[in-house]
Amino acid sequence: MDQIAKDTESLKLGDSTTTHGPAAPEMDITSMLPELPPGRTLNAGMTLEETVADLNKHPLFMTELDPSEDNEELAALQALAYEGTPLENAANFKEQGNECFREKRWADAKEFYGKGIAILAAEEQRRAKGGKKRVRKAETEKPVVLRQAEAGTSSAGPEPEEEEAEAQKPENPDDFEEVDDDPAEVASEQALLETLSVNRAACHLELRNYRSCTLDCAAALRLNPRNIKALYRSARALLAVNKLAEADDACARGLELEPANKPLQLLTQEILKAREADAARRKREEERLAKERLRETLLKTALQARGIVTRTTPGRRPPDMEDAQIRLAPDELDPASGLLFPTMLLYPCHMESDFIKAFSERESLEQHFGYVFPLPWDKTGEYSSGSVECYVENAKGGLVKVGKKVPLLKVLSGGNVPVVDGLLKVFVVPKGRAEGWVKEWKEAKAKQGGQ
Repeated sequence: MDQIAKDTESLKLGDSTTTHGPAAPEMDITSMLPELPPGRTLNAGMTLEETVADLNKHPLFMTELDPSEDNEELAALQALAYEGTPLENAANFKEQGNECFREKRWADAKEFYGKGIAILAAEEQRRAKGGKKRVRKAETEKPVVLRQAEAGTSSAGPEPEEEEAEAQKPENPDDFEEVDDDPAEVASEQALLETLSVNRAACHLELRNYRSCTLDCAAALRLNPRNIKALYRSARALLAVNKLAEADDACARGLELEPANKPLQLLTQEILKAREADAARRKREEERLAKERLRETLLKTALQARGIVTRTTPGRRPPDMEDAQIRLAPDELDPASGLLFPTMLLYPCHMESDFIKAFSERESLEQHFGYVFPLPWDKTGEYSSGSVECYVENAKGGLVKVGKKVPLLKVLSGGNVPVVDGLLKVFVVPKGRAEGWVKEWKEAKAKQGGQ
């Protein structure tokens, strides 16, 4: 054990008083870092964190972009994307889009395809306006000495400051000329524009941007009406938004071109099933509407036959009674059924109320009082079937006393007592307070009439 303790003590990292053998070389942090790009050297005075931060400013190493900081190297790389001809630039964006598409990065792929489309669409617009192609003039070959003399420089070339200033100079219009388009190049551009449009449509389809998908497919079909992919993706997007006739038409056009195309055949079956389901849904909706119209007609006829008047208050929202409504029961489509009325029992002396969802025309108030009374808040026992008076408001705003044993049909028939906003209101007042309450009612109505 003593020997183990001694060996352990000798391995302490903080002990530098004794060395055994040659000293180990210090670790070089450059071995931990990737190879630096040309033109960059590691500053030995930097910490590891500072070195990594410095490398992150280089486009080849950066993992995120700081929008507030100008980066000349990044700007130079971005400019390279547009260094070639429109066809070359668009083809480059297509390849980048394809790479993103393979990785299912639909949004990124869409952006790359869109950049290529923008380049070629601008060329199409230029040609449509009769414009010619603008290209840089080829530099005339001259002896080196002459070119240096014209530039006023030595064979060593311009200084870095001069080179930077030259790069910042605006383009000279005299350096460019207008030429006619090469028909072969135009055909290649249009073919690539067609492909880019179809590819972006595929991205929109994955992202569920169905309208954008159909627009890109339409753009491709304007260039080539026989593009099967455009017809298929257009049909798929139209099906997704339930435009079944248009989807079926796109599939039919595709199958005319390629009758054996399996994806189009399968999509046609999907559209057929969707059309059958849509037809069934429409039929159910038509039957429901027809049933609703019949129900309303029978209800209106039943009310008219009984002389019952209903009225709607202009500009007032009907009360929320859930599914309670004036209706025929037990069968709403049977004219022989009886009428049911949503009814509110109001206790104005105590500012309370009860709601009866379905008051049959054949029932009386007394029948409902049997389960309504006693009232939970009536501590003094003022409310019972034999100790209350009942009133309803007539068409002129006055009060009509209602017998507690009188069927509701007798109260409502004749049109003197309307049912307002689909709800019958019955005022229930203790007999001892009835006279005073009626007097207050009349005074309130008189004031309203005076106003």
